[in-house]
Amino acid sequence: MSAPVIILETERLRLSTWTETAVDEVLALHSDPDVSRFLDIKGRAYDRVKAEARVAEWRRDFAERGLGKQRLTRKADGAFIGRAGFSIFVGDEPEIGYTIARPHWGQGYASEIAAALLDWLFTTRSEPGAVGFAHVDNAASRRILEKIGMRPTHEGMIADMPHQFYRKDRPSR
Repeated sequence: MSAPVIILETERLRLSTWTETAVDEVLALHSDPDVSRFLDIKGRAYDRVKAEARVAEWRRDFAERGLGKQRLTRKADGAFIGRAGFSIFVGDEPEIGYTIARPHWGQGYASEIAAALLDWLFTTRSEPGAVGFAHVDNAASRRILEKIGMRPTHEGMIADMPHQFYRKDRPSR
């Protein structure tokens, strides 16, 4: 496997492509029921097969489109924090997403990376905007989307669960 590509950095965080530890990291991240509870209607954790499939999908998205969920680490010590980035939602619309490992909750990492991701998108790419969504009961994630300037648009179903959708358009110059 080649060396990871650094996609962006913030004051405390580094977002880079996945390394050889990707599947184990994603498996550990998504084996925590508190992390998975808003991602699966039954709160099921990932198994190795699902972790492998997700990592392969994110790598493919990045190789083909320059977008994808990526590996999030803390710059100070290289600790794995979670994953963040953009997937392609319906059509060609980038969908912002982030999942932070429970030991790192409450430290502002999700807000920091989400704001940086929107800045990165609007600085380096031409998409007219981005969407985001969070389970209607995931107040923390909804607050983050609102904090980074996304506006609620509608409720809809994702994975048979109710989600609040958000949008942010490219700022006018």
